[in-house]
Amino acid sequence: MLPETALRQGGAPQRKAETERVKESRASSDVFADPETFWREHGLALIAGVDEAGRGPLAGPVVAAAVILPHPATVAGLKDSKKLAPGARAALAEEIQAKALAFAIREVSARHIERWGILTASLRAMALAVQALSPPPQMVLIDGREPLPLAYPQQPVIDGDDRCPSIAAASILAKVHRDRCMEAYHRQYPQYNFAAHKGYATKEHLEALRAWGPCPLHRRTFKGVKEWMEAKAVRGLA
Repeated sequence: MLPETALRQGGAPQRKAETERVKESRASSDVFADPETFWREHGLALIAGVDEAGRGPLAGPVVAAAVILPHPATVAGLKDSKKLAPGARAALAEEIQAKALAFAIREVSARHIERWGILTASLRAMALAVQALSPPPQMVLIDGREPLPLAYPQQPVIDGDDRCPSIAAASILAKVHRDRCMEAYHRQYPQYNFAAHKGYATKEHLEALRAWGPCPLHRRTFKGVKEWMEAKAVRGLA
């Protein structure tokens, strides 16, 4: 039995045909172990992997990347970006961008994260990245459990950044792009030392928050920032 592949009917006849092909292929369990190979064997050539970086930090955007790799993928060493040293990530990001059939990177800001919540913001960032791909994908493989709000055949893949080369490539592009964003923001707000912790809730970052309060990059609904905002409101009423 195939996984609960999240399929949504698109408006274009080609996408409808691809959706029907995906439905008809519900006969093998290989899709669990190796989704990318499974869909290639079922005739799909343009398979996009999508992943995000930056769900947990207290500051900065959430960044998503989508990547369509050639087959066979010729980028060695693809794995979950969190398992790579910064230098290796940066080198792989350059190689991925040079060899990919298509890639796109999109950001969702701290203000939108506050408005929508981090899950919705992450899914929207990933959807935006997929929509920006040219050529468009025939199948989208998503890291995690949640489908995207898109009219593309798609499959969420748990631990996808360890199991699918295209998702691993997307995780690397998203992580490298976000790290560079936070390094740039460090120059604008040096008191927080974003270049070191990238917005995560380190001891140094929390101490800077207590000393300086949040800047426009901080997510005011996140624990660690929210308490400062609430304390400020109480002080204002005193």
